[in-house]
Amino acid sequence: MKFGPCPVADAEGTILAHSIQVNGKRLRKAHLLTHEDIETLGAAGVSTVTVARLDAGDIAENEAAERIARAMRTDGVEIRTASTGRVNLHAATAGLLTVEKTRIDALNAIDPVITVATLADYSTVEAGQMVATVKIIPYAVGGELVAAAEAKAGEGPALAVHPFKSLSVGLAQTQLAGTKRSVLDKTAELTD
Repeated sequence: MKFGPCPVADAEGTILAHSIQVNGKRLRKAHLLTHEDIETLGAAGVSTVTVARLDAGDIAENEAAERIARAMRTDGVEIRTASTGRVNLHAATAGLLTVEKTRIDALNAIDPVITVATLADYSTVEAGQMVATVKIIPYAVGGELVAAAEAKAGEGPALAVHPFKSLSVGLAQTQLAGTKRSVLDKTAELTD
């Protein structure tokens, strides 16, 4: 990936490096410049923009994050749509989150441009709660890094949400000579 100034006329298909306000319209950083954007910029008198150009083999941040998230073996987890190089993973149900720390650490060790973060192992989570995120730091990442992350992610389960289950319990109480019956009754009420 290459960054630098670019004449607006040559910028179609590049990635905008900085947000810009033009005629009441905001073009956000990381926006893929279209023909319409080029016309708008030109009509506003903008002659140069700072852009990123992907090299052959580079994968755009959203696609890279989504591919890595989908390669992670997860149970009880929903993968959301990528945005700004980030894919969030949410609990499909209330339960207990388990995280395979060595696998997450191995993913993070591939390259600093790829980051995977999770809640702590054995966290209790609610349905819909974010439990992990996959983030690509720059606008794009080399295809070989994405392939390495996909391979590492696919080696085994990375994280899972185990739904809570109703269990049967029993209560055994020992009554000592000085124990009031009301104390035993109140304790029993808590288990109903």
